[in-house]
Amino acid sequence: MPVFDFDYTNHLTQLLPLLHELDSAGEATPPERIKILKKHRTSTGGFFTKDQVLSAYRALAGTNGLAPFNPVLAHHLKLKPTRTLSGVTPITVLTKPFPCPGKCIFCPNDVRMPKSYLSDEPGAQRAERNYFDPYLQAYSRLQALHNIGHTVDKAEVIVLGGTWSYYPEAYQIWFIKECFRALNDFGHHDDRSDIEKKYERMEATLKDKNLYAASNDPVTNKSLSQQHQVHGEDMHKSYNRTVSEMYVAPERLAGFDAYQKAEWSELENEQKINETASTRCVGLVIETRPDNISEAEVLRIRRLGCTKAQIGFQSLQDDVLAKNNRGHDVAATRRAVKLLRQAGFKIHAHWMANLYGSSVEKDKADYLALFSDEDFKPDELKIYPCSLIESAELMQYYKKGLWKPYSYEELLDILTFCLLHTPEYTRLTRVIRDIPSTDIVVGNKKTNFRQIAEQALEKAHLSSQDIRAREIRGEKFDASTLQLSEASYQTAVGTEIFLQYTALNDIKETKLLAFLRLSLPKEKSFITELSDSAVIREVHVYGETVGVGLRGGKRAQHLGLGTLLMQKAVELARKSGYTKLQVISAIGTREYYRKKGFSDGKLYQFMELSGVEGSASA
Repeated sequence: MPVFDFDYTNHLTQLLPLLHELDSAGEATPPERIKILKKHRTSTGGFFTKDQVLSAYRALAGTNGLAPFNPVLAHHLKLKPTRTLSGVTPITVLTKPFPCPGKCIFCPNDVRMPKSYLSDEPGAQRAERNYFDPYLQAYSRLQALHNIGHTVDKAEVIVLGGTWSYYPEAYQIWFIKECFRALNDFGHHDDRSDIEKKYERMEATLKDKNLYAASNDPVTNKSLSQQHQVHGEDMHKSYNRTVSEMYVAPERLAGFDAYQKAEWSELENEQKINETASTRCVGLVIETRPDNISEAEVLRIRRLGCTKAQIGFQSLQDDVLAKNNRGHDVAATRRAVKLLRQAGFKIHAHWMANLYGSSVEKDKADYLALFSDEDFKPDELKIYPCSLIESAELMQYYKKGLWKPYSYEELLDILTFCLLHTPEYTRLTRVIRDIPSTDIVVGNKKTNFRQIAEQALEKAHLSSQDIRAREIRGEKFDASTLQLSEASYQTAVGTEIFLQYTALNDIKETKLLAFLRLSLPKEKSFITELSDSAVIREVHVYGETVGVGLRGGKRAQHLGLGTLLMQKAVELARKSGYTKLQVISAIGTREYYRKKGFSDGKLYQFMELSGVEGSASA
C-alpha cells in the first residue's frame, strides 16, 4: 500500500499498547474509542490523530501480538465517512489558468485560477499547491483519502476549471493521461517528487527572466499576483488578456507547453493499464459550455474516456442569457444536450437563480422548464444562486442599482421550490456553491442553505424526491422490502427508462439502493457504433464504497443489484426491438462489463441481444 507521511516506527513504544487496547475493545462505542485514543500519548506528550493510528494499524495488524487486520476496526477509525458514501471515491482536479471564451458578467475573474473559480475554495487551494498538475492533484487526493481510511479502488475523476473544450488538444490528452497514470501508480509507485522538481526548475527559469512564476505556495502567489488581479468595477484589462500575459506566453519560455502535452497513444496505454489497476477510474467528468459542444467534440471527449459532462445551462431564458453576456442562446443548449444524450453521456447541468434580468417567479418557471421540456431533463444538477464576487463585472450593475441579491426569504422560497419540483431521476448534486463568505460582497453567505431549505420542507411535512435525498448512504435497510420500480420519460432523443431498487430503512423511509439509466433512442445517433442500439448510460449502486472484487455484506454495494438491473435492461431493450445493447463504460469498468457478457467496441461496449434472456426478480 502507499507510504504514509506519518513514520509510525518512531512511536512503536506508545502505539503498540494503544493498538492492543483498540483491538481488544471489540464493538466499543465511539466515545469509548476516543477515550482509548486520549489515554495513549505520543513521546512528546501529544495525542495521535486517527489517520496516524489507522496508518500504524494497517502496517502492524497481525504482528507484535496484534490480531490479523480487522476491517471493522479500520472502519471505525475512518475520518469524514461521507466522502465515499455515494458508492465511489470522487477525485476532483482543476485545469490551469487559461483564457476562456465566455464573458459572463457574473463570473469571477481570479487570475490565479481557471475561469470562474476562486483561490479561497478548498479544491482550488489543493490544485494551486500542486501546480495545477493532474498527477500531483490526483495522487495527493487519493493519498489523503486513503490515509483517513477510505477505500479508493473506484475513483470518479472530476475535471473542473474554465472551459475544457477551449484548452489545446495536446494539453487535454496529457491532463487525462496523467490522471490515469496517478491512479495506476497509486500504491505501487510515486512520481510526485520528480514532477515537483520539474516545476521548480521551470519556476526558476521564469524568475531568472523577471517573469511571473506561480509557485505551489498560495500565500506567495497571492502576494505576487495582487497587482495583476482584475476588479469588477474596472474592466480595462480582461481576465483573458491578463492570464495570457501572466501564464500562457511565459510558460512557453519555461517549457511548460512542451511538458504538458501528450499523444493519443500515450493516453490509450494508460487507459489499458487502468482496466485492471488496483485503483480504477469508474467515471470521468469534464466541464464545458453548450456552444463548445459539437459532434467532433463529443467524439473527442468520449475517446478521452469521459462518461459525464458538466455543462452550464445557467438559464433557459434568451433575454437573461443576453443580459448576462453568456455568449450563447438556449438553442445552443438544446443542441448540446441532444448530442451528448445521443452519445450516451450523463448530463450534469449547472443552473443559476438570481441572474441579472431574472426574478423569483421567472426562476420558478425556468426551473419547471428544465424538466418539462424534452430537450433538457438533466440527470444531475447543480443549483447556483448568483453571488456577487468583487472581481466579477456584475459589480458595476450592483453599484448602479440594476441588480441585487435575493433576500433570505426569496432565496428560501426559490430553493424549496426547486427541491420540491426535482424529479426522482435527477440528482441535485449541489444547491449552494461553496464560496468562502469572505469572497462574497453581498448576498447569501450560508453554505448550509440546502439544509435550511430541507428543514423548511420538513416542517411543512414535505420532502424532495431527488436522488441525493433518497440515497441509502451508510444506513441499514430491510432486505425483505427490496423493490424494483420503473419510471419512463420522453426526451428529444427518445424514451429514457429509470430503473431503481429501493428498500425501507430502520425508520421505515424508502431509500434508494441502486439505479440504471436506459436510453431507447427513436432515431439513429450520429455515432455509427450506436446504430440500432439501446444504451445503458449509467449503473450506480449506492452505499459505502466496497473494494473491487469484494462483497458488501449487509451494505448495498456488491449485493448483485447492478447485475439485476442490467438483466432488466436487456429485457426491456429486446422487447423494444433493439438488436444491440451498448454501454458507455468508464475505462475502469470495462472488465466488469466484459464479465457481464459485453464485448469491446471502438468507444463503447456492446451486447448482441438475439437469444439473450433477461430477468430481474428480487
